[in-house]
Amino acid sequence: MSKLGNLGARLHRGEVGYDFVGNRKIWYGISILITIVAIVGLAVRGLNMGIEFQGGAVFTTPKNTAVSVAQAETYAEEASGHDAIVQKLGNGSLRIQVAGIDTGKADQVSTELARELKVSEKDVTAELVGPSWGEQIANKAWQGLAIFLVLVVIYLAIAFEWRMAIAAFVALIHDITITVGIYALVGFEVTPGTVIGLLTILGYSLYDTVVVFDSLKEQTKDITKQTRWTYSDIANRSINSTLVRSINTTVVALLPVGGLLFIGGGFLGAGMLNDISLSLFVGLAAGAYSSIFIATPLVADLKEREPQIKALKKRVLAKRAQAVAQGESADARDTDEPLGGEPEDGDAAHAVVGPRSQPASRNRGRGRPSGKRR
Repeated sequence: MSKLGNLGARLHRGEVGYDFVGNRKIWYGISILITIVAIVGLAVRGLNMGIEFQGGAVFTTPKNTAVSVAQAETYAEEASGHDAIVQKLGNGSLRIQVAGIDTGKADQVSTELARELKVSEKDVTAELVGPSWGEQIANKAWQGLAIFLVLVVIYLAIAFEWRMAIAAFVALIHDITITVGIYALVGFEVTPGTVIGLLTILGYSLYDTVVVFDSLKEQTKDITKQTRWTYSDIANRSINSTLVRSINTTVVALLPVGGLLFIGGGFLGAGMLNDISLSLFVGLAAGAYSSIFIATPLVADLKEREPQIKALKKRVLAKRAQAVAQGESADARDTDEPLGGEPEDGDAAHAVVGPRSQPASRNRGRGRPSGKRR
C-alpha cells in the first residue's frame, strides 16, 4: 500500500505520468465498442422488467414450507405458464412472483401451488400487483433524470464552460447506456430499486468528473501566456494528479457494493440485492472510467479547436522542435518559461508528463493549495 501512496505522490508531483489524452483515440474506440455491444444487447434481449412494471401476482406460502426454491419455481412455472421468481424468507416461507397474470389466473395458480406444496389452499396468500405503480415510478424517474441532466449541463456551463458541460453530459450518457446494456445482457430483473441505483450512479460519475475539471480549470489559467505546455499537456497533468484519488474512492465504493452483489445476492442467495447492487457496481466502475478516459480527453479535444488554443499548440510544438534541433535536453526546455510567464517555482515542474531524468525535490510544492501555480 505504501507503494501505491508513493505512486500517488509522484503522480501528483508530475514525476511520473501516463499519456491519457495522447492515447484518447484508443479509449474512444473502447468506449464506442462497449456502447455498441450494450445497445445491441438492449435491442436484441431487451430488459427483464420486474413484476412492478408488468403486473402479476405474488404468492406467499406458510412458514417452514418443506419445498426447495427450485422445486417451487418449477411448480409455479408449470401452473402459470410464465417465468417465476422464488425467494426463501427468514421464517421458512417462500415468496413466489409470477409476472403477467390476471386475477382469474392467479386464483388457479394459488390452488395448484397449494396442492403441489401439500398445504391448505387458504394458507397460500396471493397479492395482485398492477403495472401502473411501476409505470408511474419509471415515468417520474425519467422525468427527474431529464431535469437533472438539464440542470447539470447549465451548472457546469456556468461554473466551468460549455465544453466541459458537453463532455460531462457525454460521460453521463455513456455510463447510463453501459449500465442498462449490462442489465439486458445479464438478464437481471429491473425493479424500482434498479431505477434508484441508476440515478445514484449519476451523482457519483459527475462528482469524479468535476474533481478533474476543477483541477484542469485552475491549471489552465493564463495558459496562452506561455509556450511550454499545450492544453492537452495540462489536461493530462490534471488526470494524473487526481488518478490515485479516483482509484481509491472507486475501490472503496465498489467494495461494499461488490459485497452486496457477489456475496449477498450471489453466494447467500438474497437475489433482491442484485436489483440495485448490479446497477451501482457497473455504474461506479463506468463512472470512474469515463471521468478519466472520456470526459477530460474530450474537453481537450474541444478546447484545441479554439483558434487561441490551436495557435498555442503550434507555438509549443514549434518551440519543442526548435529545441530538439538545437540539441537542448528535455529538462532545459522545461525550465525556460513557467506557466503564466511568471518566475518558475517548484510547482512548474509538476506539469511534466512521463518519467523525468532527475527526481523532484521532496519538498517541492508542499504546503501549497492544489492548482496555485503563481
